[in-house]
Amino acid sequence: MALIPQKERETLKKQFDEKLVNEVRLVVFTQEMPCSFCKETVLVANELAEISPKIKVEVYDFVKDQMKAKEFRIDKIPAIGVVGAKDYGVRFYGIPSGYEFTSLVGAILDVSRGESGLSQKTKDTLKLVDNSVHIQVFVTPTCPYCPAAVRLAHKLAIESEMIWAEMVEATEFVPLAQKFSVTGVPKIVINEKFEISGAVPEDLFVMHVMHALSHVEPLQPR
Repeated sequence: MALIPQKERETLKKQFDEKLVNEVRLVVFTQEMPCSFCKETVLVANELAEISPKIKVEVYDFVKDQMKAKEFRIDKIPAIGVVGAKDYGVRFYGIPSGYEFTSLVGAILDVSRGESGLSQKTKDTLKLVDNSVHIQVFVTPTCPYCPAAVRLAHKLAIESEMIWAEMVEATEFVPLAQKFSVTGVPKIVINEKFEISGAVPEDLFVMHVMHALSHVEPLQPR
């Protein structure tokens, strides 16, 4: 049974035909052993690829393809890396369903263009980022405010090579959500030390990122 309804496929086809520029790879990590929503995540990626020839899918086994997992910095599954002309560090952990399906579609479009769509002020500020930034946005599929936070985090990653941004489905990765005391979503965690509760506007998000840079140990840039 298809996960993307026919009517939505038709809408997406028109959108992809008009807006996709360069080819986009959906790099999916799964495994043969039981994995919650791994099968469905692969299915979503494949159904998107059926809609547009510019969307390609690569599927890797998290256990058997450890070198690939390391290459793409994947540390849990199911996972999708949205990769364009280069790897911008745009990641989805957990199935992007419900409201988060729109985040995946948006990421595909942005990565295809290689353009963040952020304000010039934000772009100028991000040029000052001189150390690696890891952003995790905890979400649930039923949260209507979560996609805005996810989309903004991914846009920051597209704009700066020093930023790595991940959507994390909180109910699929409970231990990780507990580690960061996720009791409401969206919750944004920067470099595992600084947190933002709720969706915030672009300028405030960037301010938190810049603040985190001066208070954490350096991570490895991609």
